[in-house]
Amino acid sequence: VQLQAFGGGLVQPGGSLRLSCAASGSRAGIWRMGWYRQAPGKQRELVATVTSGGTTNYADSMEDRFTISRDNRKNTVYLEINSLKPEDTAVYYCSSRAWGSSYDYWGHGTELTVSS
Repeated sequence: VQLQAFGGGLVQPGGSLRLSCAASGSRAGIWRMGWYRQAPGKQRELVATVTSGGTTNYADSMEDRFTISRDNRKNTVYLEINSLKPEDTAVYYCSSRAWGSSYDYWGHGTELTVSS
């Protein structure tokens, strides 16, 4: 399975952004997709996940500024972030897990910098 994330870049504080991640090569079908992030000097942390049925799970530390969604036909997961803050600066990674599997595939990540 290959995961390709898009949409990062340099954004000013207060702005909005939508990240995209497209998965390809899955034979078993993708059950769950998710977003994680890793800020400089910190460990990777969960942002949110979404199943093929639309069930979402957000990390407790994530505010309502984050919205995850998914297009099953395109095997693509999105992450919309509003009211961006400098502390949102991180590399954002997407992941996918196939039906019946406990293994997560990872993309290379897309870097987001929030700065004026």
